[in-house]
Amino acid sequence: MEIFTEGDSFADAIEMARDAIGLAGISMEDNNENLPVPSNQTTAIEKVKQQDTEIIDFLNGILTYVDVDFSDYRKKVDSKTVRRNVALPSWLNYEAEHAGINVSRVLQEALMNVLNVSRNI
Repeated sequence: MEIFTEGDSFADAIEMARDAIGLAGISMEDNNENLPVPSNQTTAIEKVKQQDTEIIDFLNGILTYVDVDFSDYRKKVDSKTVRRNVALPSWLNYEAEHAGINVSRVLQEALMNVLNVSRNI
């Protein structure tokens, strides 16, 4: 999976590439597709040369590798909520309601604690 990007700065270009690769990668994971094997430098340059070479200046361009942790990237971009049914004793539900406790929030915090994950990346 090669991504060709330009940015206002080197860091901007890398972030743009990371976003493009991250979105493509989690989409492929969700569709049970195999992720492509990363190219080495020679292969990557040859693939770029097969593209529209009029927009790429090979003398001033920089080839860089971009590492994306799909699990971390998914946490960053996939923030939709999922509805789940949870069973708990009536007396416990009563106590939680009267204490003003958000059961959904407590469940999220407990799951993150048990799984040793955090919302922030």
